Amino acid sequence: MAEKLKCSLCGSEATVHLTQIINNKIHKVDLCEECAQQKGVTDPEGFALADLLQQSTFSPQHQPDDAQLTCPSCGYQSADFRRTGRLGCAVCYEVFESQVIPVLEDMHSGTSHSGKVPEVSMERQGSKLTIRKLKDALARAIAEEAYEEAAKLRDQIHSLEAAAAAAEMETVLK
Repeated sequence: MAEKLKCSLCGSEATVHLTQIINNKIHKVDLCEECAQQKGVTDPEGFALADLLQQSTFSPQHQPDDAQLTCPSCGYQSADFRRTGRLGCAVCYEVFESQVIPVLEDMHSGTSHSGKVPEVSMERQGSKLTIRKLKDALARAIAEEAYEEAAKLRDQIHSLEAAAAAAEMETVLK
């Protein structure tokens, strides 16, 4: 006969089982029906498992003293953030920063978003920068009347521009 799991909070028989992967670590929480309802797990609007995992029962972290903040812009409260795991507006990020940062640090490898740029785009940017530098060098060579150097630079520019145009056409055809 299989052993029944116990509630992580009160020790009763667990009927709700939650699993979340944060930084490639599996976090499991087992709750009885009563504790699940108290923690908002059964709330149809959703709940924040990350917040549940951060509470003192599951980890050494605790809620900051400013846990009852309200956003002056939208009226969203820290309890709303803890319950749903969402914020109400852009100002909320500043107001609830002390609560958001620990959650982000647990979930991601950093707290700032640097964005994603496709490799093809990076290559194009590099190519454009190279062409711009070559054009500047061409202008200097012409000003200094170094025509042989200018001719070499002109040929390099034409070659790079042709390659960039071909790459652009290839992207369009895909």
